[in-house]
Amino acid sequence: MSIGDRELAIRAARAGAAVVRAEYGAPLTRLPKSATDFATSVDISAERAVVDLLRAARPDDLVLAEESGRTGTAGNDRTWLVDPLCGTVNYAARTMLVAVNVALRGAGRVTVAAAADPFTDEVFWTDGAGGQLRRGGVDEPLVPSAGSRLVDVNLDPPFPNGRDFRAVRLLAEPGFVERFHPRVVSTSLALVWVAAGRRAGYVTDGHPRDNVHFAAGVAICQAAGCMVTGIDGRPPYAGAGGLVVAADPPTHAQLLALVRNQRRDRRRPGQKSSSKLTEPVTPTW
Repeated sequence: MSIGDRELAIRAARAGAAVVRAEYGAPLTRLPKSATDFATSVDISAERAVVDLLRAARPDDLVLAEESGRTGTAGNDRTWLVDPLCGTVNYAARTMLVAVNVALRGAGRVTVAAAADPFTDEVFWTDGAGGQLRRGGVDEPLVPSAGSRLVDVNLDPPFPNGRDFRAVRLLAEPGFVERFHPRVVSTSLALVWVAAGRRAGYVTDGHPRDNVHFAAGVAICQAAGCMVTGIDGRPPYAGAGGLVVAADPPTHAQLLALVRNQRRDRRRPGQKSSSKLTEPVTPTW
């Protein structure tokens, strides 16, 4: 019996998570990708489990996976985006802050998405009609909340907006530490934890469009009702890039103002960044 896209995404994410969980703590083979990045043998094994399941169920769809790239025939407008192990560095250091992401993009948008935490047996998912958390076979709505005041900040490259914004400088802003408590986890968990009310926000630079690291988490946050823009306040993927994700509008406005403090064209020569939120911030949707 065929299954719907939503359940397929959830099953595929859980299949990858099962591999990640089973291999945790075992010796790893590191596969260098660049001077500062690597995959592991578990990335490859988890990706194979995810892709094999997708291929069997949807042979006509494209698959874009982090390690194996794009596979399949361009017979339709459906592409599965697969990140088999978001948090590889954490995993290699035996830190249980990782996720497995699966998202389906069609007609120019993500229609279903799932992010599975291998060590809590939690799956965060959406089919476009709200965000849900599946735990113990039971689904419950994701409810964003800024109450924790915890904000995850991605300090990893790339830095396409480095001239005007660097996340590490955000941590030095007095206005940031007065209002928030910084944390750093894997990209996927940082996003879905905002949707789940476990984080107040998340900030990153980079190129999130069609990116296997971001696709599932962004879709889940949007479905759960989070505020999601680029670092310039424009809709995701429409402007400078990066992401400012927040549980509610006030938190988003505060984070966006702090990010804008770094823009050099907003300062007089020699003027240091101000921690004061001196102007209202209205995101451009």
